[in-house]
Amino acid sequence: MKVHETAIVHPTAQLAEGVEIGPYSVIGEGVIIGEGTWIGPHVVVDRWSVIGRNCRIYQYASIGTPPQHIKYKGEETYVIIGDNNVIREFVTINRGTSFGGGKTTVGDNNLLMAYAHVAHDCHLGNYVVMANAAQLAGHVVVEDHAVLGGVVAVHQFVRIGKYAFIGGATAVPKDIPPFVTASGMRAKLYGINVTNLRRNGFPEEVISALRKAYRMIFRSHKPLKEALEAVKGDAVYSFPEVRYLVEFLQDSKRGITR
Repeated sequence: MKVHETAIVHPTAQLAEGVEIGPYSVIGEGVIIGEGTWIGPHVVVDRWSVIGRNCRIYQYASIGTPPQHIKYKGEETYVIIGDNNVIREFVTINRGTSFGGGKTTVGDNNLLMAYAHVAHDCHLGNYVVMANAAQLAGHVVVEDHAVLGGVVAVHQFVRIGKYAFIGGATAVPKDIPPFVTASGMRAKLYGINVTNLRRNGFPEEVISALRKAYRMIFRSHKPLKEALEAVKGDAVYSFPEVRYLVEFLQDSKRGITR
């Protein structure tokens, strides 16, 4: 463990073996930092935050600070960050609220580029990429392998499905289904995210099934309920990925980007 002489570490903080704390960083009350994590200079890790193993947190990042919500009154809530995450310069991750579940979570192997913001009660899965200045409002869920381009702005309570790609400078007011590409000043769908699926080893028959299901749902001009029933009656519904797409659409609370 290496703590720079100018860093401030609260006596209740727990630092595992191999942790490094850079110059002028501040580690707050009750913070837990896992083995091998490196924290650069001028980083704030506020009270009750938990950070996993082998993370790299760059200068001026702010982790676990109070939620930007007028109802928050200082309750003990949390940020919980998994292993092998890279959090770049000026990233902000706010802790949860007592009325929103009490915690903000970030899974494993994620990349949060400079100036990204994760608001209170958000939940990120694994292998998520948030490019520079991508912004999440409160209560957003981002599933595994999703990619958010630069300056993406996501409305509160939106859910972003796994393997989705959102192009830069996109405003996202409604849920983004899994496996798709979305872009636009107000997000619109542009088909299945074939490039990301191939990069992650999806077989061509799965990609073809998803493309057919996409056409049936979003290009048939049928009401959503009818389109989903049509997919359920088709051979593509035998693929787990297609069934997951259908379940995602059926479970949407915010509404679906079309």
